[in-house]
Amino acid sequence: MNKIKLWILLLLLGIFASFVACNGDNDPSKNVEPRISQMKSISELAAMNCYYHNVAKYEEKNASGILLWKKDKRFWIEYSGVVKIGIDTSLLNVEVDDTIVTISIPNAKVLDKKVDEASLTKDSFIVDSESADIDGEDEIKAFAEAQEIMAQAAASDTALLSNAQRRVEKLLEEYVLNIGSTTGKEYTIEWKYINDDDRDSKESDDE
Repeated sequence: MNKIKLWILLLLLGIFASFVACNGDNDPSKNVEPRISQMKSISELAAMNCYYHNVAKYEEKNASGILLWKKDKRFWIEYSGVVKIGIDTSLLNVEVDDTIVTISIPNAKVLDKKVDEASLTKDSFIVDSESADIDGEDEIKAFAEAQEIMAQAAASDTALLSNAQRRVEKLLEEYVLNIGSTTGKEYTIEWKYINDDDRDSKESDDE
């Protein structure tokens, strides 16, 4: 669905640029150039949704009983969920100097994670036969841990993050080149990657 929306947006942007070029003054390049607002919209739609199905273990030591009769809580939770991966568009920036377009872009990261509650049924919780009784609070904790496990798995998948990064960059490049072809400019794109120090500095400034 995101892919369809993304290509519709790119098509509309191309139509808009063509309209301006046909109806503007004799030098349409004065009116049309890559815009950060449109690039942020493209980047947001380019974010990847990665689906997971997993089994996570939950364990709490000495959860009930006393002395030698203490029992642990131990159960497994089977779940499905989705992790959203893309770039933080608040850090995206573009500078246009004639035909040189410099795009400052952060590395792709996990933007959101969510366990599909519809995938959780009474059969999703597998309780160890020797476990202490579990309650609703235990299930809530297991639910939260499952989300973190999904996020950590995605965050450590360098190939997945690299694919998400290339996806955003490719679509931004297509957008810039499309604007260039409409206005008769041959743009050269220079990428400037925002490292963690730059990210922390900007976040501090925003606060």
